[in-house]
Amino acid sequence: MPTKKVKVAIVSVAASGSLAVAKFVVGLMIGSLGLISDALHSLTDLGATLVTLFAVRIADRPPDAEHHYGHGKVESIAALAETALLFLIAGGVAVEAVKRLQGAESAVAFSAIAFAVLAVDMAINGWRARALLQVAQETSSQALEADAMHFASDFFGAIPVIIGLALSAYGYAWADPAAALVVALLISILGLRLGKRTIDSLVDTAPSGAGERIAEALRILPGVVDVERVRVRSVGPKSFVEVAVRVPRTFPIDRMAEVKRSIEAAVAAVLDDADVTVTTTPIALDDETVQERIMLIARNRGLAVHHLTVHAIGERLAVAIDIEVEGGLALGAAHDVASGLENAVADELGPEVEVETHIEPLQAPRLDGRDLGSTRAAAVQALLSEIAGDGPVRGIHNVRVMSTEGGEVVNFHCRVDPALTVYAVHEKVDAIERGLRRRDAAIKRVIGHAEPG
Repeated sequence: MPTKKVKVAIVSVAASGSLAVAKFVVGLMIGSLGLISDALHSLTDLGATLVTLFAVRIADRPPDAEHHYGHGKVESIAALAETALLFLIAGGVAVEAVKRLQGAESAVAFSAIAFAVLAVDMAINGWRARALLQVAQETSSQALEADAMHFASDFFGAIPVIIGLALSAYGYAWADPAAALVVALLISILGLRLGKRTIDSLVDTAPSGAGERIAEALRILPGVVDVERVRVRSVGPKSFVEVAVRVPRTFPIDRMAEVKRSIEAAVAAVLDDADVTVTTTPIALDDETVQERIMLIARNRGLAVHHLTVHAIGERLAVAIDIEVEGGLALGAAHDVASGLENAVADELGPEVEVETHIEPLQAPRLDGRDLGSTRAAAVQALLSEIAGDGPVRGIHNVRVMSTEGGEVVNFHCRVDPALTVYAVHEKVDAIERGLRRRDAAIKRVIGHAEPG
């Protein structure tokens, strides 16, 4: 099923061929060089429209193993040959016009048919230019937009031919070859414009101002520190954009992915149907906290850390970190891992920093176990309520007890005054967790979840 672009191109081909034949036949009948030159111009229109029809069909093909950027360059190659034809026709018309101006040819015979053909030609070319431009804007087709401008020039090119024929009818023999020279000039101008556009496409000239507009849109995005480079190339109706930006090095992977998605959306708002490649360069920012810098070091080394504390002691910093390593790792190897982290932190913050690490076994990603049921859960819930007493932690609920190879694991929820700080709540809940382990030796791990209430 032909697309809307192909349908309008087929109609344009039929119109171009019919007009070219009609003007050429009438021009020969009355001996009008102006009309013949305009017919040759329409013949190039037919070639241009055929190129457009061929191009829109090929350009719609998706990229393949041999054409990674699609097939849009086919249009540019064909247009280059059409440009050469335009200059060839313009030169031939100009030479013949000069000969007639020098008196080497006879006068033009008057015929109302010539004016009728030109009137129809202007009406059809005006309609085609408008129809092609409308479809070009709807489908973002550069080929159809160029074709529309081509036929708009044909509309205005018919005007000097009409003037030349009218003056010739009143005995001004020079008017017809002069009109032919004007048509030759219009063809040459069209050839220059088409040639420039074709060469720009072949040498990957970026769309005017596109790089600057994209850079401005990216600089205001959250997470983008600076825009290093924007490159834009067009292949047919599609644009390929390469963007290199600087981002904070403290961003985790999921945040980096979010920044890339926002960049792609911003580019699409500037250039429709753009294929975007984003390169990010992590950089250090002046406002990074010490905690962020340490967590970044641990993340880059693939280490799980928690309970990170930083204290200022006089003019120096004291850092304490709990580091988790595989439980089956030998102490010597685990100590090497911890020492590596300590040295990396010292390299980042300066040799005067004091770094202490506490090695803990990394929790297994999965522990096989079984639920001990409601009876055991009720007994543990009663024990938890007893330990909590009349303190700020109350409303023990949703207690679950599981049996694992390492002992029983208890999960519970509780309600705490929402005005308390996180630090205070953690201390209160942690005290209850420790109390439960002391009261029941079978319980090896307790996880309490505090809720405001």
